[in-house]
Amino acid sequence: MIHTLVDDILDIPAAEWDALASPAGLYLSHRWLAAQQHDPTAQARYALVYGEDRLIAAAPLYVVDTEPNSLYRVHEIVPGRTPGRTLLAGARRGYLNAPLLDSRLTPARRREALRHLVTTAVSLAAAEDAQPWWLYVTDSEAAELAEVCGTTPVQLTQDARLPLPGSTFDDYLAGLPSKRRVSIRRERRAFAEAGYELRTLRLSECADIAGALLAQLQERHGHPADPAAMTGLLRDQAAGMADTGTVLAAYSDDRMVAFSLYYRHGATIWLRATGYDYARLRGAHEYFNLVYYLPIEAAYAHCATALHLGMESLHAKALRGAVTTPLWAVQGR
Repeated sequence: MIHTLVDDILDIPAAEWDALASPAGLYLSHRWLAAQQHDPTAQARYALVYGEDRLIAAAPLYVVDTEPNSLYRVHEIVPGRTPGRTLLAGARRGYLNAPLLDSRLTPARRREALRHLVTTAVSLAAAEDAQPWWLYVTDSEAAELAEVCGTTPVQLTQDARLPLPGSTFDDYLAGLPSKRRVSIRRERRAFAEAGYELRTLRLSECADIAGALLAQLQERHGHPADPAAMTGLLRDQAAGMADTGTVLAAYSDDRMVAFSLYYRHGATIWLRATGYDYARLRGAHEYFNLVYYLPIEAAYAHCATALHLGMESLHAKALRGAVTTPLWAVQGR
């Protein structure tokens, strides 16, 4: 096997990278990582392992100078850690991570390829006086990674994914307990009767107002946010992702008062963001409709088989049929 480091993901053919990344999902896809790599708060590199004339393993590596997101600060999420320079291996945004390995590898070759990724990450971390960590690693991959690293994984949280059986919203409802079906129908009916105008938009068309609503959501949950910064984040995301994001928006008096943003990747709809003008809401279960029910309808329209919901509000997600799996932190050595 041959392993190397590359400075720019655009120098790696997207088809080769995505052949490995497809099972891991949106946040390790070539397009998503390309959109993230010029973030000024970290230096991005890409570890590659070649064997048998093809790419068989890969991982983005980020030497973090300043981490603006507290949920990616190792010393704040892993007990007993002190602040220090960090090398984050794998996805740095999205709270879902895994080393990328060719599914056709034998167990022995898979372990060898993974060892090359870990060695590359550890060597780069040493050169940069940083501590290597893999954050939000999925369940089976965490055990495999921890064995190669010789460390013990630490559970951080859980990831929620909503399977979508059949081909219609009624098929989704049929899989839920009767009391939950009644509640969901009531919440959908209240939202319909509230009289919002619903629009489907490209992110570039509404990044300014969506950013302001996203900032309101952050403030409501105790995370001070500058509306201009949130708007800039969404504008950059629209540009970096070739405007492939879809916004589901509720309007009142020709003004957006609630939205959710999602991406289609593989057979999954990936919910990315949501926001609200709380003073203008009508008490019609706007959150549940924008985060669950409208995206579920969109998923069925796109023939998707799952809705990825992420790691927050896990109880509410489980009540609506989501399946949760652990996410881990693994220290490299």
